[in-house]
Amino acid sequence: MILDEFGSGVVISESFGETTADVGPADWIEVLTFCRDRGYSFFDWLTAVDDPPEGFAVVAHLADQERHLRLLVRTHVPHSDPVLPSAVGVFRGADWHERETFEMFGVVFDGHPDLRPLLLPDGFEGHPLRKDFVLAARVAKTWPGAKEPGESSAPSRRKMSPPGVPADWGRNA
Repeated sequence: MILDEFGSGVVISESFGETTADVGPADWIEVLTFCRDRGYSFFDWLTAVDDPPEGFAVVAHLADQERHLRLLVRTHVPHSDPVLPSAVGVFRGADWHERETFEMFGVVFDGHPDLRPLLLPDGFEGHPLRKDFVLAARVAKTWPGAKEPGESSAPSRRKMSPPGVPADWGRNA
């Protein structure tokens, strides 16, 4: 693996045939540049995953098209200060991905040339892909199947026998 050359700042793992390199936020840009310069020159996508209470995992997917290799580069930023250096200087294609991740999760990409909303309407408040974001539809209208325990009028399945089974079958008299 090329990242073995990078040193101890990278932890390599494999899952479902996908190689993942975990790096610290301080090494984010250096590792992305290192990978690009060693053949992983195709930037596919970048996003975040909300992982409370730890923070956000920011993930970039890179590919080496000549050797047909793929690599996930991942770092973590805390909820309290979700700031990461922008990768736009390494991969121009990271521009809109970072804007979307900023808008949907609130991760700030320091040094991004134009970090402004991309998808949501003007005046939208909050970051809708955060797990602590309250869905307005559930506040205005209760979930259709929501009932308090014991409110259901249907008989409990535990007390019912399957169809066609005599009432006295299997019970001790």
